[in-house]
Amino acid sequence: MLWQDILITTASFVFSLALFPQIYYGFKEKKGHITYATSVPTFIGLYAICIAYFSLHLVLSTIVCFITGTLWFILFIQRWMYNKTEILKIKKN
Repeated sequence: MLWQDILITTASFVFSLALFPQIYYGFKEKKGHITYATSVPTFIGLYAICIAYFSLHLVLSTIVCFITGTLWFILFIQRWMYNKTEILKIKKN
């Protein structure tokens, strides 16, 4: 196992852990606070990095990077779903 794989995996794992409170808060408050301009490039970029890690046979880095990208994708979905809900509430009033 390459030391680079362990280092990248550890850093990516910390980044993933840092996203959980934001995702939980979004579900709890039913609000998407992260902008599209932040979430879309981030999850697309992380998925692209996953492909690069996979091509370098950095298996653990690939897996954790994919998880981090998916968490950013969840933040994007929260923004999309909760904004749609807000628009429907405004139209009803």
